[in-house]
Amino acid sequence: MKSIDRRQPAVIHRYTAGERTNHWIVAFTFVLLALSGLALFHPSMYWLSALFGGGTWTRILHPFLGVLMFVAFLILAARFWHHNLLSWSDREWLRHANDVLANREEALPDVGRYNGGQKVLFFVMVACLVLLLLSGIVIWRSYFSAFFPLWAIRLAAVVHAICAFGLICGIIVHIYAAVWVKGSVQAMTRGTVTPGWAWKHHRAWFRENFRPGDKT
Repeated sequence: MKSIDRRQPAVIHRYTAGERTNHWIVAFTFVLLALSGLALFHPSMYWLSALFGGGTWTRILHPFLGVLMFVAFLILAARFWHHNLLSWSDREWLRHANDVLANREEALPDVGRYNGGQKVLFFVMVACLVLLLLSGIVIWRSYFSAFFPLWAIRLAAVVHAICAFGLICGIIVHIYAAVWVKGSVQAMTRGTVTPGWAWKHHRAWFRENFRPGDKT
């Protein structure tokens, strides 16, 4: 059972300092990658390259930032992989999508550390990042693209663009959900949540980490 800070107000520890640092490294590198990637994607967004010192530096930095984000996310994914395996309750939660959107949480089954939607998003991000890394290696002109035929480079460029779009959409959903569910941002800034938040949104996880009979 994880440690519980019983000072007023009582809180449950959800993320360690290392986990939060890792998360913000992923978040920061994602923003840089999205901006630099958009600058390289279409001439109408090339002005974004000025944020990185021009087109040359944008082309140089973008793939290295990609590798940094992949490594940071790999550490994060390894840490939380077993928490994101889909269970029967998660499938039941996904069937109640209308109740989720209508904020009728009393109609939802109890969930653990993450709900079904968070788990699906987790694996979408894993798939996108793996494909982004592999396709990025193929189109990394300075080092690897010379080893691949032209058709493979063209295909990798398309895959890279599609996965980047999917990842950006996934991150937007992730941010929206974090803001929508009040108290979630605190979990990734301070590392703690209130017992009330845990009971309302992750009741099974709450039962594992907080006993009402514990002494204050």
